[in-house]
Amino acid sequence: MTRPADLSIRTKFFGLMSLLLIALLLASGMFLYQRQKDFVLRFAVDNARSLATQLIETREYMSSVVKNEPESNYNLVPQVVATQVAKRVTQNSKFYVRQVSLRYRNPENRPDPYETAQLQRFIKNPVGESYDIVKSGETRFFRYLQPMRATPSCLGCHGSYQSAPDFVKNRFPPGHYSYNYQVGEVIGAVSVSIPVKDLYAQLGTNFKLDLLARTLVFLIVIVVMGIIMSRQIIEPVQLLSDRIIEVTRTGNFQEKLPQRSRDEIGMLIGAFNDMMEELSHRTVQSREADERYRRFIEVAASAVVTFLKDGKMVIVNEKAESLFGRNRQMLLGESIFDFLEGGDELRQRIEQPGEFKEETTRQRVINAAGKPVTVEMVVSASRADREPLYTAILRERNGG
Repeated sequence: MTRPADLSIRTKFFGLMSLLLIALLLASGMFLYQRQKDFVLRFAVDNARSLATQLIETREYMSSVVKNEPESNYNLVPQVVATQVAKRVTQNSKFYVRQVSLRYRNPENRPDPYETAQLQRFIKNPVGESYDIVKSGETRFFRYLQPMRATPSCLGCHGSYQSAPDFVKNRFPPGHYSYNYQVGEVIGAVSVSIPVKDLYAQLGTNFKLDLLARTLVFLIVIVVMGIIMSRQIIEPVQLLSDRIIEVTRTGNFQEKLPQRSRDEIGMLIGAFNDMMEELSHRTVQSREADERYRRFIEVAASAVVTFLKDGKMVIVNEKAESLFGRNRQMLLGESIFDFLEGGDELRQRIEQPGEFKEETTRQRVINAAGKPVTVEMVVSASRADREPLYTAILRERNGG
C-alpha cells in the first residue's frame, strides 16, 4: 500500500487543495445558510411589523373618524374595517394576519396558547413587539405579535356599558369583559403568522445558486493555482529529480537544465547546473590524475600495487605482473594478503582503529610458480571519496 508521503508532489498538492476546497465550501455553506436564515427572519419581522402597524393605524383612524355610521353599516366598525384591510393586503402572500384579545367579543378571534401567553406578557411587561419560531403539530410557524393599546376613541365602544353605542349594547350585555378598558391599557394585539417552509422557500433557491457560484469560483481558483504551481514549481522540481536520477545512473555531468527564472526554483536549478559543471571538472581532473598515476607506475622500476582495505587489488603495474607471475586481469580483484607470507599481519595492522601510518617492511612474495621472492615493501595510505586506498611499492632484494 502506497503511503501518503510516497505520493507525487502533484498528487499531494491537488489532494490537499481538494480537501481545502471541501472545507472552505462547507464553512462557506454554513456561513451562507446562517446569513440567509438571519436575512429571512429579518425580512419576516419587517413585513410582519409593517402589516401590524398598518392594521393598528387603520383601526385607530377609523375609531377616531367614524361616529354613528356603524349603527347602519356593521362593516364600518373599526375592528371589522382593519380586519378586511389586512385580508386585502395579504391576499397575495403567505402571511396570515388577525386581531386577538384576551377579552374578545368575536369567538373566532379567540387567541391560541401562544397568543395568550404573549398577551399576558404584554400586560405584565409592556414591550413593542414579540416574535419567535413556534412548532404546531408537524408544522413550524413564524409568529409575530404587536400589542394594541386603548385610545380615547377606542373607549367609545370599549369604555363603560352606558357610553357604548346601541348596536354594541344589543350584542354585548352589561358585565361583558370587553367593557371598561382604560386609556393606554393593552386591548389586544395584531397577530401575524406564516409557515416556515413558505418563508424559507425562496431561501433554498437562493442558497443553491449562491453555493453553486461559490463552488465555481473555488474551482477556478484551484485550477489556476494548479496550473501555476505545476508550471512554476512541480514541473521544474520533477525535471530536477529526473536529472539527478540520470546523473546517478550514468555519471554524465554534461547536460544542464534550463533556468527560466531567478526565483527560488530558478536559483536551485542554477546551483544544480553549477554543481554539475564543478563535478564535470573534477571528474576530468580525476581521470587525468588517474591516467598520470597509471603512466607513472608503469615506468616505475619497482612493482606498484594499489589495494582496498580488504586487500582487493584495483591497480597493478607491469612490474607487479612480473613479480607475482600473473597477468593484470588475473590479479585485479584478488587479495594482496594472499600473495604475502606476512599477509595476515599486514591485514591486522590495516584493520586496527586509527590512522594507518606509512611503514617499510621486509616481505616474502609467493609467485605463481610457488617460489618465494624477498622484497622490501613500503605501504602508504591515502583517503578516497568512500574508503581509504593503500599503495604498496615492492622492490626485490638481490640475494635476500
